Amino acid sequence: MSTPESPIFDDAPRTVQRQPQPIVIQTSNGFVSRWTIRLLAVLLGFSVLFNIGLFSAWSEYYSAAEPPTEKYVSGSRTGLQKIARITISGTIMPPFTERWIEQIQAATEADAVKGVLLVVDSPGGLVADSHQIYHELGKLRAKKPIYVAMQRMAASGGYYVAMGAGPQGKIFAEPTTWTGSIGVIMPRYEFGDLASKLGIKSAPLKTGEFKDALNPFEPLSESERELWMNILDQSFQQFLQIIDENRETLDLAGVKKLATGQIYTAKDAKANGLVDQIGFEDEAIAALQAELGGKDYRVVEYESPSSLMDVLMGQAQAQAPNPLETLLESAVPRAWFFCSGLAPASAR
Repeated sequence: MSTPESPIFDDAPRTVQRQPQPIVIQTSNGFVSRWTIRLLAVLLGFSVLFNIGLFSAWSEYYSAAEPPTEKYVSGSRTGLQKIARITISGTIMPPFTERWIEQIQAATEADAVKGVLLVVDSPGGLVADSHQIYHELGKLRAKKPIYVAMQRMAASGGYYVAMGAGPQGKIFAEPTTWTGSIGVIMPRYEFGDLASKLGIKSAPLKTGEFKDALNPFEPLSESERELWMNILDQSFQQFLQIIDENRETLDLAGVKKLATGQIYTAKDAKANGLVDQIGFEDEAIAALQAELGGKDYRVVEYESPSSLMDVLMGQAQAQAPNPLETLLESAVPRAWFFCSGLAPASAR
C-alpha cells in the first residue's frame, strides 16, 4: 500500500525553471526584439535632443539680432524723458555679456534716455567680460550720468563694472550689500595623485615649454608659476587703476590697502570710500532725478529677447555645458574677477 510520502501522493507545487525569453513584437514582416526597440528609443531620444539644440541655436542667433526692449518700472507713465534701468546680475560671462552690452548701447543711443541706473547683483566673472562692460559704460557716461544701485552682492567683477559710473557717478549700497573682493583668481586643480593611482600618465606632445602650462596632471613648476603670476598681476594692477581713476574718495595707495580680496559690508565699504551712500534703489533713482533737474522721469527696464533654451530650462540652466565640454574646458586657463575660492570652471 502506498504511503503519503509516496511520489504518487506528492502533489506539492513545483517550481519550473525557465529561460527568460526576449520580448518580441510581431509585425507583418516578422518579429522585432526587445533590444531593437531599446535601440530605436535611444536613437529617437538623441534625435529629439539634437533638434531641440539645433532650434535653440537658431533662435539664439535670431534673437541676438533683436534690439533690447523697454518695460515700464516706475515714475511717469506718460513722460517722454526716461531713466534706463540696466541690471547686471549673476556671473559676468557669455552670452549675458553681449546682452548687457547691447542694452548699454541702446541706452547710449536713445535720445529720450537722460540717465542710467546700473543695478549690480553679481559676484563677478571673467576679466575680459568685466572690462568690456566697463568700456561700454565709459562711452555711455560721456553722454549721460550713471548711478549705481548695489543689491545683495557687487563683488570683484561686480565692483569693477560699477566703476563704469565714473568719478561723477554715485554708488548706493543696500545695508546688507557685500562688495569689494578686489583681486584676480585663476582656478587650478592637481589630479596627479589620483591619476597615478588609476595608472594614468600625462604625456602631451608640445612645441614649447609653456604650451601645456596649468596641466592639472602635472605639478606647477616655478617658471610656470612666475609666468602666470605675471599675467594675473597685470590684470590686478589694471583693477587697481580702474578704481583709482573712478573713485574720488580713494587714491592708489588707499586702493592697494583695500585690495586684499576680502569682502566688505556696506557700512565698511562706505567708511573706506568704496561706495558713496547706504540706500536702496528708489533712493538712487531719486538722487539721479535730482541731478537731472528734478522732473518726474519714466523709469524703464531694458530687457534682451529670450532664446528658446532660456524659456525651456531657465536662463541659468540654459548655459550649463555638457559633461564632455566641462572636462575639455576645465584645463583652459581663465582669469576671473570673482568672489570665490572656486571660480566657474568654464564659460560659454
